[in-house]
Amino acid sequence: MTKDIQAIRQTLTGISGVPVTPYDVSGNIDEALLAKLIARVAGAGIHNLMAAGNTGEFFSLSLDEIRRVHAVTAEANDGRALISAAVGRSLVEAKALARDAIAAGCGAIMSHHPMDPFAGPAAQVDYFLSLADAATVPVIAYVRTDTFSVADFRRLGSHDNIAGVKFASPNLMLLADVIRSTKDLPTIWVCGLAEAWAPAFYAIGAQGFTSGFVNVFPEISLAVHAALVRGDFAGARDLIDRFAGFEELRTHHRNGANVTVVKEALGILGYKVGPVRLPGVPKLAPAERATLEGIIAAQMAAV
Repeated sequence: MTKDIQAIRQTLTGISGVPVTPYDVSGNIDEALLAKLIARVAGAGIHNLMAAGNTGEFFSLSLDEIRRVHAVTAEANDGRALISAAVGRSLVEAKALARDAIAAGCGAIMSHHPMDPFAGPAAQVDYFLSLADAATVPVIAYVRTDTFSVADFRRLGSHDNIAGVKFASPNLMLLADVIRSTKDLPTIWVCGLAEAWAPAFYAIGAQGFTSGFVNVFPEISLAVHAALVRGDFAGARDLIDRFAGFEELRTHHRNGANVTVVKEALGILGYKVGPVRLPGVPKLAPAERATLEGIIAAQMAAV
């Protein structure tokens, strides 16, 4: 067991924010702006930053770009939040990315779900376990399927270097069975579907949630988290209702606008982060953009 795993498990009960990756006019990573955005979110008090996660366009970045995102994030954070470096693709690449991220100062590894179209569920669990065996910092497994059995999840939770599981399936009956069957284990089960799903996840025993919305209004996400921690589900729902339209926009184009909405919202706030890379949706349609502008204006008026 790595020495800091208990502290990292506690951190996972907070908010795991996923920062965007900004690009300059040439389409390259804007490292200066990335550092500014990281300092903004970390300074707001977000507990864990998942560098190069899905909102950071992991699958559209080269391996060298992922390494730079990890390094810049760790440096700009300046010790304020936990930095969980996102890794993935082939197991060989994931292990290499993890080694370099740890050397750059990241305190945990967040493993993306192995997306091989011919992967078997139990073998995907083995992928996570192999990475956890190799890493010298705690690992968070990002599970985006409900094809794992309860026994598979128990294998994940039993590994002494897996701090938590980011559960990103809406199959709450499965999650309830998993939590019921792993009461004896210290693993944290994190809501991987952001604020809108967090109240339901909390009600059945999950702790913490992931968020892309923190890039835009981190203080609202923190208020949602505080309400859930004190058991104020009605208060959490009232806060979530304020940006339900924002999250609905992110589902457009079969979720292809997920990152686009976050980036365009940052642009409205004055941060020139550049468009989403293909195959994400580079730009919202005019009607979608107008809706987003109205949502941002309403949030700014309410703050």
